[in-house]
Amino acid sequence: MKEEFLHYLWQYQLFSLVDLQTTNNKQITIVKQGILNTNSGPDFLQAKIKMNHQLWAGNVEIHLKSSDWYAHQHETDVNYDAVILHVVWEDDATVFMKNNRPLPTLVLKNLVDKSVLKNYQQLFSSQKKFIPCENLIENVHPFVFQNWNERLYFERLEYKTAFIKQLLQKSNHDFEAVLFHLLAKNFGLKVNADAFLQMATSFNFSILRKERFNKEKLSALLFGQSGFLEDEQQELYAQALKKEYDFLKNKYQIQPISKHQFQFFRMRPANFPTIRIAQLVSIFYTHQNLFSQLMSINKLADFYELLSVAVDVFWQTHYTFEKTSKKSSKKLTKSFIDLLIINTIMPLKFYYLQQRGEVAHENIIALMQQIKPEKNSVISRFSDIKITSKNAFETQALLQLRNEYCTTKRCLQCAIGNDLLRKNQ
Repeated sequence: MKEEFLHYLWQYQLFSLVDLQTTNNKQITIVKQGILNTNSGPDFLQAKIKMNHQLWAGNVEIHLKSSDWYAHQHETDVNYDAVILHVVWEDDATVFMKNNRPLPTLVLKNLVDKSVLKNYQQLFSSQKKFIPCENLIENVHPFVFQNWNERLYFERLEYKTAFIKQLLQKSNHDFEAVLFHLLAKNFGLKVNADAFLQMATSFNFSILRKERFNKEKLSALLFGQSGFLEDEQQELYAQALKKEYDFLKNKYQIQPISKHQFQFFRMRPANFPTIRIAQLVSIFYTHQNLFSQLMSINKLADFYELLSVAVDVFWQTHYTFEKTSKKSSKKLTKSFIDLLIINTIMPLKFYYLQQRGEVAHENIIALMQQIKPEKNSVISRFSDIKITSKNAFETQALLQLRNEYCTTKRCLQCAIGNDLLRKNQ
C-alpha cells in the first residue's frame, strides 16, 4: 500500500465516519478535511476537526505507520507544529507534540470498506498488464467515460501546445511559420519527422514567404534544403531546380541538411520523403493564406477540399528524381489529412484561439468526432479489452489515458480508477 492511497481515502472520506475516535479515545468529527498540499509540509492544510466537542483548526499529516513521523524527522520541523491530527493505517508508535502530549491519531485500517481495499489491490497489483484496470474497465459506466474523455482530450491538446510554444518563441511568435514547421514535421510521419522538422527550421520562414509565389523557386528551396539537389542531376526538371537552388542558396546564405537523414527503406512509395516534400510545396504554393484558412474552417469536408492538391507534373510520374513511374495525381489521402488535423491543425487552432481569449471546445470536439478512429497498436489493445472507439476524439482520449495515467499507475487521479475503486462500496 502507498501513502498516496491514504491521501485519497482522506480527501474523499472513503471510510466509515460513524463514531470516529482517536487512539486515546477522543470522539472526533471531521468538519473539513483540508486542502491537499502538493508542496513540502503537512499533507492537508486548513483542516477543521471537532474533538470532544471542541473545534480545532490546523493541518493533517498522513502516514502508513505512526513511526513514520519520526522516520521523516517531522519532530524537528516547525512546519509540522500546527498538525492537529495524525492519520495512519497502522499505529505502531506514540507521537508526542512539543508540549509532551500525544498527537491525536486516527487509525484507518479498520474503517475502510473491504470492497475499496479489494479494488485497490486489483488496480495496483504487481502483475504486468496493458493497463492496471484491464479486467475491470468494461464495468465502468459510459457516462463516466464520456465526461472523462473530454478532459483527457483537452489534456492531450495542452500537452501538444508545449511544443507549439517552443516553436512560437523561436519564430518571434509567427503563427504562419509555426504552421509550416508543424506541417513539415507531420508530413514526415514518425520515421522522418525529425528530418522534416530540421529541414523546415534550417532557413528563416521569411524566405518561403517571399518565394512561395513561384512554384519552381518554392520547390527548389524545399528540395534544396533537404539535400536532394546537392548531387549532379540527370533529369531536366531536377537540373532546373538545382540551378534555381544554387541561386537561392547564395542569395540567402543558407545551407542544406544532409539527404541521408531521410529514410526511404521499408516505406511505401506514397510516403517517400520526396513525395511528401512535393505535396508540401503544392499546399503552400496553392494557398498563400493557409494559416487563416485553416483557422476559420470547422467542417471536415472543407479541410479535405482545401488540402486535396495535386503535386507538380513531374512528380505525377515520379517517386524519386531518378526513376519514372505510372502516372498518378498523388493528392493527399483523406486518412493522411485526418492525421494532419489531429496532430497539427487542432492543437494549433486550440492554442491560437486560446491566445485570442476565444473558447471553441464544442467546435473542436464536433470536428474530431467526424474523423475516423485512429489505427495503432495502443488502440488495438484497448479494443482487445472491449474498449472500442467510434472516432478520433475517443482514440486521442485513450492515448492520453494510456500514456499519462495507466503507464504510471495514476489510477487515483483518473476518473475511471475512481469509479472502479468505489464499486460495490
